Amino acid sequence: MNLPEPQPPELQGKLLLASPTLSGGAFDHSVILLSQHNTKDGAFGLILNQPTGQVVGNLLPSPAFHPLRHIGVHHGGPINENNLIFAAIWWDQISGLRIIQQISAEDAIKHHKKPGTLVRAFVGYSGWSPGQLENELEQHTWIVSPAPANFLSLPHDSSLWASTLRNLTPYHKLLADAPHNPFVN
Repeated sequence: MNLPEPQPPELQGKLLLASPTLSGGAFDHSVILLSQHNTKDGAFGLILNQPTGQVVGNLLPSPAFHPLRHIGVHHGGPINENNLIFAAIWWDQISGLRIIQQISAEDAIKHHKKPGTLVRAFVGYSGWSPGQLENELEQHTWIVSPAPANFLSLPHDSSLWASTLRNLTPYHKLLADAPHNPFVN
């Protein structure tokens, strides 16, 4: 009897929290929202907790981008860091956190006007080839978590990793409260 091959877990709309073993580099203490995940294309997402200190108006001063001028720009990941992309994020009562990545500026303006929708600009994105993320999950490189219902109201800065991790389990609370580098005391 041939059993069907196990399917990878559905991760679209989930958060990936970097394991503490990923210290240093682009993913150090990162919280990534996966916008796409499937066996054919791999996975794509955006780091939510690495603000650059810039706003769209600093990078795109054209009047066409005026409605988006105050939107914060975040580092979305190490791929294609020379491009600015927009994403809309909102909470859906049925399926949880939802994201549309790589929307046009016109669509970003439309989503920006919708109550309960967070529009962000990102330089770069995070991506995995087919099977790569599943391999990293087997290596315990990432901690998968659903987003809490209040996720959009949380600060999306360096504190997001610990505050999200702290609410998972007592073990994860210990990880969140551990020193950044426990070998340097």
